[in-house]
Amino acid sequence: MIAPALPAELKAALDGKLQGFSRSDAAQRSQKISTTYRAGGGSGTIKSDADALAYALARMPATYAAVAASLNALTGIAPDLAPETLLDVGAGPGTASWAAAEALPSLQDFTLLDANPTLSRLALELTRGSTRLAECRYLPGDAGVNLAEVAQADLVIASYLIGELSEADQRTLTEAMWAKARHALLVIEPGTPAGYGRILALRRQLIAQGAYVAAPCPHEKPCPLIAPDWCHFSQRLPRSQAHRQIKGAEVPFEDERFIYVALTRAPPKSRAARVLAPPDLGKAEITAKLCMDGGVALTKVPRRDRAAYADARRWRWGDAILSDS
Repeated sequence: MIAPALPAELKAALDGKLQGFSRSDAAQRSQKISTTYRAGGGSGTIKSDADALAYALARMPATYAAVAASLNALTGIAPDLAPETLLDVGAGPGTASWAAAEALPSLQDFTLLDANPTLSRLALELTRGSTRLAECRYLPGDAGVNLAEVAQADLVIASYLIGELSEADQRTLTEAMWAKARHALLVIEPGTPAGYGRILALRRQLIAQGAYVAAPCPHEKPCPLIAPDWCHFSQRLPRSQAHRQIKGAEVPFEDERFIYVALTRAPPKSRAARVLAPPDLGKAEITAKLCMDGGVALTKVPRRDRAAYADARRWRWGDAILSDS
């Protein structure tokens, strides 16, 4: 299991890029980019090196934390997964590849694909001092068009990408990514109702093609949640001084809300219930909302059952709860 904080090599590379870079200018640029993203504009607004660096400083920590949490969930359910090759689709500044390199020591070959040449250039600059990513390949071009020309990889990751596409393009890209995933596909989206909807559509599409869900769901059945409820998770991450300045924030941490799905070619050897919300720690009992094979259930663990209660006190939102827990 890896921590949500940026690895030392990546943090050092970003700090190095900060030399002589105006924090106030970075804050203004990142705010403009964030506004464009929320309006569905995608990464097209990132046109200069300063734009790319401002975006990376503002968003890489949170995106890294979400990908790290998703990879922890995947490896927790599939501990024997040992991919040697990675394809990072819509890689941007390379955030998901950094997280995968930390989470999966077996990885030896990294291919990153993105249409934005400015982000691609920044990604390659950041990886120069990396012991794992220095030899990565960064392929230019639109994922929906160029993916057909890319070789298969053991693991394919797409983080915060499909929301930039139309519904038709999402379906096309989903099929293309699954075709390139030799063993597993991991897709992460913002933890909003819209992001959840996109993950559900991708999940349905690939289950119909024979994919198995490793995480977060303990089954391949339709999601049992009923609107307005939606599945999402939260990962707390530390904020550096530069991060706080660029985000215009005072608190030393950030909570990133995200949703993900990890799909595999082979069925998981074990299934685990998933904690869908922060458990309620009462004086007499702990109540936890769990997604289980039979649906969503409010599980109550009484204090009088000391062993089970002590175990339940360690449950956190997003945790996998094995049947013998």
